[in-house]
Amino acid sequence: MNAFNIVRYPVSSEKAVRLMESDNKLTFIVDRRSNKTEIKKALEELFKVKVEKISSLIMPSGKKKVYVKLSPETPAIDLATKLGLI
Repeated sequence: MNAFNIVRYPVSSEKAVRLMESDNKLTFIVDRRSNKTEIKKALEELFKVKVEKISSLIMPSGKKKVYVKLSPETPAIDLATKLGLI
């Protein structure tokens, strides 16, 4: 799978914006079959950022949501602005 097939789209809810501001985290919906290392490589390749940690969960709707903690030198707000979330 390539990076565009793994990362589907970013989430822009109130909770996602709060996590951006407080914890430097971004939220994405990803392909359900992908694992954390594949997601990390895809995000670093697509957005040229350094990922520290990924937490994933499968929602009741069947979609896979990931919370991506970015390194301190790459603010999540800057990337969210580039993506048009804010």
